[in-house]
Amino acid sequence: MLKLKRIYEKPEDEDGFRVLVDRIWPKGMRKSSASIDLWLKDIAPSDGLRHWFGHEVERWPEFRKRYWLELDGKQELVGKLVKASSEGIVTILFSARDEEHNNAVALKEYIER
Repeated sequence: MLKLKRIYEKPEDEDGFRVLVDRIWPKGMRKSSASIDLWLKDIAPSDGLRHWFGHEVERWPEFRKRYWLELDGKQELVGKLVKASSEGIVTILFSARDEEHNNAVALKEYIER
């Protein structure tokens, strides 16, 4: 089972295995208080794609397509999440303010399709 959560929200037992999927460490978050089990920064969108998207909602459909193409080339990393989610709850952590249009949402959709 996959869940999504902002890293700034309080960790809970129900989160299960907590995986940060941002390329850049979240601002203001101390590593000692992040309560993450794994930081999969290489599964995040490329810097070029991330900068192009810029969290502009009108670019969301195209961002998602481009990111999914990048994920096609990262099957080993995707497989880690798939395997972990088959064994229990996995919470995909992200730092974006927009909780509906971010790489974690696109990643979860990619895995679930």
